[in-house]
Amino acid sequence: MEPHWRLMIEADLDDVSRIAAAAHPEALSERPDVFAEKLGLFPRGCLAFALGERVAGYAFSHPWMLGDAPALDAFLGALPESPDCLYLHDLAIAAEARGRGEAARAIASLTALAAAERLGALALIAVQGTDRFWTRAGFLDAPAPRLAAKLAGYGPGARYMIRRAAAQRAPE
Repeated sequence: MEPHWRLMIEADLDDVSRIAAAAHPEALSERPDVFAEKLGLFPRGCLAFALGERVAGYAFSHPWMLGDAPALDAFLGALPESPDCLYLHDLAIAAEARGRGEAARAIASLTALAAAERLGALALIAVQGTDRFWTRAGFLDAPAPRLAAKLAGYGPGARYMIRRAAAQRAPE
């Protein structure tokens, strides 16, 4: 079977936790139950990259409010009643599956999802110097002073970024 992105299922969460542990330092780790809650709240925003029989990448997204972001490793409880963006909580590709353009494919799928959900933008917090990648993907810095405390929880240099859903540019 060709490698492909598909909707995540609960059985994928062990692989997701493994990939997350390899991709993020311990200070940015999240409990498996936090991932499971996101999958339960908005399954169509949770993607798995299938490479053969195993998961080699994932993306978690959910409707949210521009200018706000969930705290790291925190339960959402519920989604907003009138969201205005798709919040891209995490996108990670296992080392052996990188360099194939899969992150760009996931971003394109999530951009299409945002449009289908009538959400005008995607938002995220760039961590670990990934802001250059996200800028190439069409995201722009969006200063949000009220997010200062939450950004601090995402590590040094964390940046809140947005991209209009209509944009179709992908990383080069």
